[in-house]
Amino acid sequence: MIAPGSLTIRPAMPADLPAVLALYRELDAQDATDLGEARAIFDRMASYPDYTLHVAEVDGAALGTFTLLAMENIAHAGARSAIIEAVAVAGAAQGRGIGRAMMRAALDLAREKGCYKASLSTRMSRERAHAFYESLGFERHGFSYIIHLEEAPASGEAA
Repeated sequence: MIAPGSLTIRPAMPADLPAVLALYRELDAQDATDLGEARAIFDRMASYPDYTLHVAEVDGAALGTFTLLAMENIAHAGARSAIIEAVAVAGAAQGRGIGRAMMRAALDLAREKGCYKASLSTRMSRERAHAFYESLGFERHGFSYIIHLEEAPASGEAA
């Protein structure tokens, strides 16, 4: 476990991007973009209200990351909701409480932003991640669907 007070969870800065990309590459080498594109995306994220990349660090080393989007809703009586995305903890640091601390921080931030719920998704194959999220109180809810837009017919095309 991480010693109390030695873990810091904070909004990421541009200088954190190489470490964040390394964390993503540990999960899926093909899933991380290059540094130039990451910087452009990071800059665009700053234009969104309440969309933040976070890092968890110990002794100055980024060992975990997640993004949090608190979004507005017209439904649900105007209550905001949060999406937690792109959660990663360095393989060598797993089991030390970093992921648990990051999720507590994400949920606390979502509450502070007035969100009535927080949701996340993970790949079906990541059974350890499913067990981890369930240990935190997340429940499987409904169905999640995706469509790869490069493969989907555009409007006006035959299906």
